Amino acid sequence: MEIIHTISALQLVLTPLQKTNSKIALVPTMGALHKGHLSLIKIAQQYADIVVCSIFVNPTQFTDPKDLEKYPRPLEHDIKMLNDAGCDVVFMPTVKEMYPSFPKPENWHIDLGNAEFLLEGEFRKGHYQGVTQIVKKLFDAVHPDIAFFGQKDFQQVLMIKNMVNYFNMPVEIVSCPIIREEDGLAMSSRNIHLSKADRKNALVLSKALHYVKDNFKQLSLAQLLEDAKKMINETNGVDLDYFTIADGETLLPIETKTTKYPIALVAAKVGETRLIDNMLLKM
Repeated sequence: MEIIHTISALQLVLTPLQKTNSKIALVPTMGALHKGHLSLIKIAQQYADIVVCSIFVNPTQFTDPKDLEKYPRPLEHDIKMLNDAGCDVVFMPTVKEMYPSFPKPENWHIDLGNAEFLLEGEFRKGHYQGVTQIVKKLFDAVHPDIAFFGQKDFQQVLMIKNMVNYFNMPVEIVSCPIIREEDGLAMSSRNIHLSKADRKNALVLSKALHYVKDNFKQLSLAQLLEDAKKMINETNGVDLDYFTIADGETLLPIETKTTKYPIALVAAKVGETRLIDNMLLKM
């Protein structure tokens, strides 16, 4: 496994491989890796000849500087996990490598569609501009044929697909299933911040999502939403930001169950830690 820190060194490794038509996969991460990330590596290995995993805590997508400061960075742990998983290349650039003028902001603003301003976009204004800015930079550095993202960040995947369409980039975006702990909690780098009590309380998020999925055919949309919100609001230490049953292509609330791509999405603060989760309602 090669560990590379600059775009020029990365391209020295990848360009000869691309000339031989080797298929390159990219798994972008911010580190603090867990089994969910490893599942992306495993899926990527089935699709591509070379798997590149990037580790970069991107400053432009954090709306709260404190959130950026406390983001976990266990690099030795991450490198061991990637090595054991058989990853081919780890790209770990510095902030200056990706943003040469940092902290002076670069001129970046693209049209990501109305969904940018819904749900996470409403609570974290400008977040998806920062996400798409760094993903575009990573795509330009790696030139992947295919890139893998976790479904847990459902809205993020949608925004990245919109960015790829905006620039007409020749990269396929694959959304991979959420990996959960045995008790149902969606795996997240943020879970390490949960106290024992928080960890137990956080289970209500997946419980509410499962309830909606299990009763989707039987109950009305209004009843499903009312019941799910009630479950969460009645749980100590959990402060609900939103629970919605939306169209997976627009993120707008659905009015009928005949929607082709319904999904339930939730965000809540559990103790001091903000968590998101979702569940597809038709398989």
